Amino acid sequence: MARSLRLRSGGQAKPLYTPDQRRRRDASAWTLVQGVLAPLQFAVCLVSVGLIARYLVSGEGLAIANASVVAKTGVLYAIMITGSIWEKAVFGRWLFADAFFWEDVVSMAVLALHTAYLMALAGGLLGHEALLILALAAYATYAANAAQFLLKLRAARLGAGSGELPAAALEPAR
Repeated sequence: MARSLRLRSGGQAKPLYTPDQRRRRDASAWTLVQGVLAPLQFAVCLVSVGLIARYLVSGEGLAIANASVVAKTGVLYAIMITGSIWEKAVFGRWLFADAFFWEDVVSMAVLALHTAYLMALAGGLLGHEALLILALAAYATYAANAAQFLLKLRAARLGAGSGELPAAALEPAR
């Protein structure tokens, strides 16, 4: 079975949520948790980018830059765990539900890069600059993943009146 959203006749696509999934989404406390953690993670990321840039430019503030990446990673783990619970509550799967399959795939890369940072930091496996460059690579991947989710949710909101996703919001077929 293909996991992507496919066009229906008339240029319309399968809705992001079935009526039952929408009801479960709206009733789930995990929806609110995700709504709080997502902007928190973004804010922590912005502060961390600034602290990393400060260190890379001036050589000052290494400890606080590293602490900010650890904090960002902690928020990422929290949003991933609660997001999995949300996905199970809404779609009946812990991860890789059809509606968010590609977002979850990229989320795994984001987790891998953040975890690699933690391992390199704890094990002293990279120099300071290389370690913070790894953090920036993790953040770039996170930004792409956040954009995926925002575009998907925007498309769902635009299609909410008809219950359909606009054709432009479709993912490539697998």
